[in-house]
Amino acid sequence: MNIILLGPPGAGKGTQAQRLVDGRAMRQLSTGDMLRAAVKAGTPVGLKAKAVMERGELVSDEIVSELIDAELATMGPAVGAIFDGYPRTGEQVSALDEILARHGRRLDRVIELEVDEDALVDRITGRFTCANCGEGYHDRYKLPRQPGTCDKCGSTEFKRRPDDNEQTVRTRMAEYRAKTQPILPDYERRGIVARVDGMADMDSVSSAIEQALG
Repeated sequence: MNIILLGPPGAGKGTQAQRLVDGRAMRQLSTGDMLRAAVKAGTPVGLKAKAVMERGELVSDEIVSELIDAELATMGPAVGAIFDGYPRTGEQVSALDEILARHGRRLDRVIELEVDEDALVDRITGRFTCANCGEGYHDRYKLPRQPGTCDKCGSTEFKRRPDDNEQTVRTRMAEYRAKTQPILPDYERRGIVARVDGMADMDSVSSAIEQALG
């Protein structure tokens, strides 16, 4: 099965993708990760991308398509793909269709994790972690049992991500909407879009995704 998993930062997309990887033996194809790996490995497409990036230019659709094409070539037919960060434009939608067809594949589902923006801001801006062991906490939903002390390791040092602030989160939401709006109408016409409540607990989201995949 080949799917696109959509969701803004903080919607739990990474967690759900990993659960699909573990439970269905799928592979998550994140264009950003693949690009960095290709550049580091010095592959032909990686060298091409590196030259573009060193000129301060954006990597073209053609290069991104080459990355995906090369990755799919390494995957057996029984391994499904989770596309993350691609496609983002109508042109990329067409390119992905062509790439999948070359590998005897088709896109089965587009799953969007829907979120409430105000609730997502609350979820992200309130989170913090133990600086020692990484245990996660939240100002509203999960405080340490003993104030100022990590439940897991006893450390008294905590940290917050500098970009976990309201302005950044709302900017990311606006960017996400701008990037997903161009691709959804085509997939809706095909009848393959499923929307899942991304604000539910993780297990409920996973169950809803499994139901949508069938």
